[in-house]
Amino acid sequence: MLKIYISNSGDTGSIMPVITFAHHKGGTGKTTACLNIAGFLNKTGKKVLIIDCDPQANATSGLGVKPGTAGCDIYDVFMSGTEGFKQISLSSAVLTTDTGPDLCPASLDLAGAEPYLYGREDHVSLLKTAIKTVAKKYDAVLVDTPPSMGQFLINGLVAADHTVVTMDTGPFALQGIESLRTIFSDIGEYTGKTVVPGMAIVTRGKIVHEEMSPAREVVDGLKRLLGIPGTADLERTRFEEIMAAMQQEFPLAYAIPYDPMVPEAQKRGIPISECAEDSPAAKEYAEITNVIGGWR
Repeated sequence: MLKIYISNSGDTGSIMPVITFAHHKGGTGKTTACLNIAGFLNKTGKKVLIIDCDPQANATSGLGVKPGTAGCDIYDVFMSGTEGFKQISLSSAVLTTDTGPDLCPASLDLAGAEPYLYGREDHVSLLKTAIKTVAKKYDAVLVDTPPSMGQFLINGLVAADHTVVTMDTGPFALQGIESLRTIFSDIGEYTGKTVVPGMAIVTRGKIVHEEMSPAREVVDGLKRLLGIPGTADLERTRFEEIMAAMQQEFPLAYAIPYDPMVPEAQKRGIPISECAEDSPAAKEYAEITNVIGGWR
């Protein structure tokens, strides 16, 4: 089992926590959780910086910024000091957004940075070093990482004071826990940094809707008549298994209910706190934010 503690060992130069959202698998809701928690932190009066470390740049788009349109972005920060590239500070790559949190955006250019970084002795701590330079400006820094095992996930985990793991409710979710154990252990051996997950968030959880389509109700009814579990029954069972596993592995485990306002907020390029703070998912994110707001 993962040994879970709330780590205060990060050396960022202030009491500001660096919180990294991580999973090696795509579609687990890392970016959604990162943006919505940042939105609620901002609503509580905290100065928040989001760093998008994913070449897909979904966090960038999710705050209404078109990837590749900034003068410089996290690509330039990672490449700063590499032979042939000029020095770029993190602060010079930060944008203010209309919704409150500051953003260091990403773009597809970031995918081309990785081969250059392996030649640097400090390649696993580049992000941590960059964050130190802005630590006194923020109450929290949130890092969105890519769904892959590479330099940007490793940098995010090395920089983190706290790691939030996001999970989906798909059939392979439980296998993902086993993979994460291995990945965190490997990163610890590779970098010397113990990865200490502090929270799990099951996104798109509680997916068993009270209202089903008439056709689905008929099919499920026939299945039950024949002694076969219906679709809703299987979804409910899987969700309960995932939550039980999360509660065993992590000291803090939350489930975000299905809420159509989540994709609607993403489409509008704003956190859910800005458009539907009383919706079911928003209320859960607000509760999570109350906990994270106390992290140091």
